[in-house]
Amino acid sequence: MKEKINVLFISSEIAPFAKTGGLADVCGTLPYYLAKEGVNIRLMMPYYGFIDQEKYNIDPLPILKLSVHIGNTPIEFQLYQGLLTDDAIRIYFIRNDAYYHRESIYVNPENGRDWEDNVERFVLLSKAALEIIQHIEFVPDIIHVNDWQTGLLPLYLSEHYKQQAPYTHIKTLMSIHNIAYQGIFEIEKFEQLGLPAIYLKFGSGLEFWGRLNFLKAGIVYADLLNTVSKTYAQEIQKSEEFGYGLEGILAERKNDLYGILNGMDNSEWDPRIDEHIHVNYDVSSIERKKENKRYLLKTINMNDNDHYPLIGLISRLVDQKGIDLIQDRINELLELNIKMIILGTGEEKYHRFFQKVQQTYPDKVAVFLEFNNKLAHQIEAGSDMFLMPSKYEPCGLNQMYSLRYGTVPIVRETGGLADTVKDFDPITKKGNGFVFSQYDSKELLSTVKRAIRYFQKPDVWKIIMENGMSTDFSWNRSAIEYIKLYNKMLEVS
Repeated sequence: MKEKINVLFISSEIAPFAKTGGLADVCGTLPYYLAKEGVNIRLMMPYYGFIDQEKYNIDPLPILKLSVHIGNTPIEFQLYQGLLTDDAIRIYFIRNDAYYHRESIYVNPENGRDWEDNVERFVLLSKAALEIIQHIEFVPDIIHVNDWQTGLLPLYLSEHYKQQAPYTHIKTLMSIHNIAYQGIFEIEKFEQLGLPAIYLKFGSGLEFWGRLNFLKAGIVYADLLNTVSKTYAQEIQKSEEFGYGLEGILAERKNDLYGILNGMDNSEWDPRIDEHIHVNYDVSSIERKKENKRYLLKTINMNDNDHYPLIGLISRLVDQKGIDLIQDRINELLELNIKMIILGTGEEKYHRFFQKVQQTYPDKVAVFLEFNNKLAHQIEAGSDMFLMPSKYEPCGLNQMYSLRYGTVPIVRETGGLADTVKDFDPITKKGNGFVFSQYDSKELLSTVKRAIRYFQKPDVWKIIMENGMSTDFSWNRSAIEYIKLYNKMLEVS
C-alpha cells in the first residue's frame, strides 16, 4: 500500500465554482475527504466565464501559454489555480475563452440545445489535463476522471502519452455518475479528436452504432471503473434499461467495475445544527421533530393534523424520478388520510399536472415549482415520510437526508435507493423505510398504505425513525472505499 497517493481529479463541474447537478456536489466534496485521509489530491476543471475570479482568489500560473491540437489546429490555453473553498486543496483551471467563456456549461441558453462545439471543448479538457503534467511539479499516480466529459482522457493517455516519462506509471479511474449521459456525437467530429483511423472501426473503444461515444472510451480504456452505488453497478451490466447500450461493455469489465455509495455532507444536512429549520433535534430528542412539522404546515397555510402523515417530495419532475407513477395514482393517494408537499422543477407536463392537483386538493397538497434550499431543509425536517419512487437512481441523496432527519423514506428498490433504504420488518424491528420492487403505480400505492398503517403505531414508527437516524452515510466512509480502489490500481503496477 502506497503511503501517499498523488491523485489528479478532473471534472467538467466542481462545486462551488460551477454546478448543474449532483456531479458538481460530489466532485466538490469527495476530494476534501480524500485529503483528510492522506491523499495528495489536486483538482482540475475548465475556467468558465461565470466563475468569479476575485471571489475565489484564482490567479494565473507563471507558465507560458500551452497548446494542444484539436484536429489540425493548435489551441492555446492558460493555466490558473485556486483553492477548493478554504481547504489547502489546489485546483487548476484550464482557460481558453473561445471555448469556456460562456454563461452556461453544456447548453446554449438562446436555443436550449447543446453547444455545437462540445466535442472540441471537452477534447481540450482531456488533452490539456495530460499536457500540463509536464509543466507542474506534480506527477499523479492516478488520474481520476468523472463522466463522459473526461472520458477521452484514458484513451489519450494510452494512445499518445503512456510510453514516455512522466506518464508511464500513471493509472486511471473512471467514475460513472449517471450512465444515461454518455457524450454521443456524430462521426463527422472524429477528425477533431486527433486519433488514428482505427478508432473509427466498428466495435472500437470509441465507436457506438456509427457515432462517437466519449463515455464508452473511458469505460474501455480506464484501468478501473466505479459507479455511485453497489446496486447500480450491477444494474448497468444487466439490461439496456439501465445500461443504455453500454451494458455489454460493462459486463465484459465486470471484474474492474466497483460500486461506491456517495456520501452526504453532514455539515450541510444535520438536524442538530441546521439553521434552516425551526427547531433542532437529534435521535435522543426525536419528539421535537413534530414542532418542525407544525411550523412547516403553518408556513404553507395548511391545517395541522397529527393523525395525517405529511409526505414530502423534493425532486426533478421528470420520468426518471417516478413522477409518472404518482400521476397515475394521485387521486387514490389523496383519498388517503395524508397531506403532501412537493418541491421541484422539471418537465412542463408535470408542472401543469401538479398545479392542477393543488387546485383540486388545496387542503391536502402544497406545490412549489422552484428551487428553494431553505424550504428543502424544512421539508426534510417537517415531513413524516419522503416519497422517492425512481425508475432508476444511480445513488440519490434525498433518501439519505430523509433518514438523517427521521423522515421515513418510501422508495423503489433500485440503485442507491436499494443500498440505503431497507424495508421495515415488524418481526425483527430492523429496517429504516418502505420499499417496493416493481416499477408499478399499484405497488407504489400499496407501499404508501403500508407506511400509513405503521404511522398509526407511534411506538413502532419511532423505532423506524431511530433506525434511519442511526445510519452512517458520511463521506469519510466513501473516501476510504475510494482509497482502497486507488491502492488496488497501484498494487498491479
